[in-house]
Amino acid sequence: MPLFWLRAALICYGVGLLYSLLVIARRREGFARITMPALWLGAVFHFVSLVESAVELHQLTPASASETESLLAFLIIAFFLAVWIKYKTLSPGLFLFPLVFLLTFMAAVGPQSAEFSSPLLRRGWIFLHVALVLLGYAALALSGVASVLYLFQEQSLKSKRPGALAGRMPALEVIDEIGYRSLLFGFPFMTLGLIAGLAVAQSNFGVTAFLDPKVLLSLLAWAVYMVLVYTRWTAGWRGRRAAMLATFAFLAALGAWVANYFSSMHRFVG
Repeated sequence: MPLFWLRAALICYGVGLLYSLLVIARRREGFARITMPALWLGAVFHFVSLVESAVELHQLTPASASETESLLAFLIIAFFLAVWIKYKTLSPGLFLFPLVFLLTFMAAVGPQSAEFSSPLLRRGWIFLHVALVLLGYAALALSGVASVLYLFQEQSLKSKRPGALAGRMPALEVIDEIGYRSLLFGFPFMTLGLIAGLAVAQSNFGVTAFLDPKVLLSLLAWAVYMVLVYTRWTAGWRGRRAAMLATFAFLAALGAWVANYFSSMHRFVG
């Protein structure tokens, strides 16, 4: 049943993906009327899938790459829905909808067996690490998307020939605010999650844990985000400079996420 609900959510997220493709193709936006109801329904189906999966496995920590991808996709769509309630804009979805659909698709069709069999998964510190880091990833993904939208909107306005896509976006100040608030919300989760993860890694794997590619890239991404928070908080960076740095930070975080598939420690092997 968890897989059934997940695939039902995938169908709903497909509506969001189709909306993104239609907007990029500069088609009429009438499709937007059914996009938000479909996304809300998909989020409900997705939540049911996660709850049933946790009940079946008798643990909250994801036990496979598919479950991790599913949880991250749900958190991203949850943050987007929160932004939509506040700002009533679908613009961040142009990039988030394809990402959520891809993650959910990988979770729905990928191997469903438990890949992570270590008893470490049942420890509270591991759950805390995974939950906080994924919350950080979801919020920072939204911050990165907002930064890309800011750069695109700014360039469109300067060109004096804005395209149809630019007309569907909110003001630059609103985009900047979405990115800034997402950054402030996600950075503490990422920080606390890394601290919890490093503590567990040091205790169970020793100093060699810090040579793991996932750990190294995660620390790099965190350092970039720390610089971004510092420059926005103290130096008052706004607009283009902050958006460019946030885009680079998002790429660093994306690299850290991809490293999950090459990290033996994060697959709890050996």
